[in-house]
Order: sequence, then structure tokens, then C-alpha cells
Amino acid sequence: MWGGEELDLDAYLARIGHVGEVAPDLVTLRALHRAHVEALPFENLDVALGRPVRLDLASLQAKLVARRRGGYCYEQNTLLAAALERIGFQVAGRGARNRTRGDALTPITHGLLVVALDGEEWLLDAGFGWQGPLEPVPLADGARVEQDGWVFGVAIGPEGVHVLRALRPEGWTDLYAFAPHTLYPVDFELMNHYSSSHPRSRFLGQVVAHQPGAEVRTALVRDGLLTVRADGTREERRVGPEELIATLSKVFGIELDDEEAAGLVRVHSAEV
Repeated sequence: MWGGEELDLDAYLARIGHVGEVAPDLVTLRALHRAHVEALPFENLDVALGRPVRLDLASLQAKLVARRRGGYCYEQNTLLAAALERIGFQVAGRGARNRTRGDALTPITHGLLVVALDGEEWLLDAGFGWQGPLEPVPLADGARVEQDGWVFGVAIGPEGVHVLRALRPEGWTDLYAFAPHTLYPVDFELMNHYSSSHPRSRFLGQVVAHQPGAEVRTALVRDGLLTVRADGTREERRVGPEELIATLSKVFGIELDDEEAAGLVRVHSAEV
């Protein structure tokens, strides 16, 4: 379903820095999720440049594996799903409503994954940016996991809607909600079309890059660079056009060609 047979698994494992054997077990699932999240930054740079975002495996490998680029949820999780499928996991997609923006009713535009393993289901998400989990989260009502000081939980509400939550110093906050309804790559394609081209998409016309980490999580949105630690301390500073490319390289590990760099500086200059 996810094109796992097309994936160069060795190249993918080298890109994320995973060393050792892989098997369809929980140890591998945790290790690959964490390695992927820490190695591949969340970014919308093709959208900011007005380029199409392609989800076929050849395009994803060329961008995220062969180059030092990242991507947003559909790219990240499609690539992760292909790798897991190749190894032998059962992987399904889900579509979620973002709840980090308060009480506003948002459309279903976030793509994530669920893996069934030994009679249990696990939420996997390599594409929710700085707020996402480092490792799989048990998909059970009341589940709570701590990942290097970052705490995540799952609640199941009316109509079976699942909610991924994060524990902050001020209490629990919802990240997103999704129904237990299987989505397929074709559904990711549809959501990707909205997120990459619809005038109301928050990814258009601005530079976005996130990097979740064990100790520090970082997010660049427009000209604001936010650094957050597990204890809740936050630092913010402005990134001007003259700093943009260096910031994308040094902070997020994103390497750009000259054409991409020049285009992003123009976009960033228009933002500020």
C-alpha cells in the first residue's frame, strides 16, 4: 500500500542514522521512529517556493533521503510508512484535526500513522513538528508516556474520537483529534493538495521549519525562532532575511541549492 517495495531501505536507514538489524517488533518500531524524527526536519519549503509537493516514493527518496531536506506530515509519514511496510509492519493512515489553535474547528488536514503489533495499536507521527512525539504512543484510552521529559497521553471521547495530548507546565493540552477510520495514500494526496495550494492553508507564503528533540525543540515560523525545553522554558528571537539560510542549515540541518536559497530569502523578506 505504501510503496515499501520501492524503498531503498539501506539508504533510508543510513539517512536516519539507524545501525543494526531491523524486525517487525516494538524495539525496531521505537528505534526507527525516534531516529526518523531526530534526523529529518519538518519543513514546508517547497510550498513556500510555490513548488508541488510529491508523495510518490521516488520523489520522497530523492528529497528526504538523497538530499538533506525534510518535509511536512504527508511526506514524513508516507516515507516512514514505506520503511515500516518494507520491514513487515502493518501500517494504516489516519486523518486528524489540529487542536493547538484553541477552540476553532479545523479541517482534517493532518496525516498520521497507526501500527498494529501483537494485538495492540500504536500511534506514530513523524510529521507534527516540534510538538510531536519522539516515539510511538500506545493508542489506548488513558495511556500516558514520558519521552525524555516530554509527556504524551491519549484520550478516547464521544464517537470513538482519539485525542493525542501533551502535558505542559500549565496542564494537559490537546494536540489533535482523529477518528479510528483507515486512510490510504490517496487520502494523503487529497489533504496534501489542500495544504500545499489552498489559499487558506497556513503553509502558503511563509517559511516553516521545526525540529523536535530530546532536550530542545525548535520552531521557525515566519521570522520567529522559538526554542522550548521539557521544563517549559521558552526562548524567542527574530530571524531576519540575512540569517535565514544559515539558520535553516545550522539549526535544522537543511541544505539548499542556490536557487532555493534565493527564492526563500525573497519569500522571507516579503513576510517581514
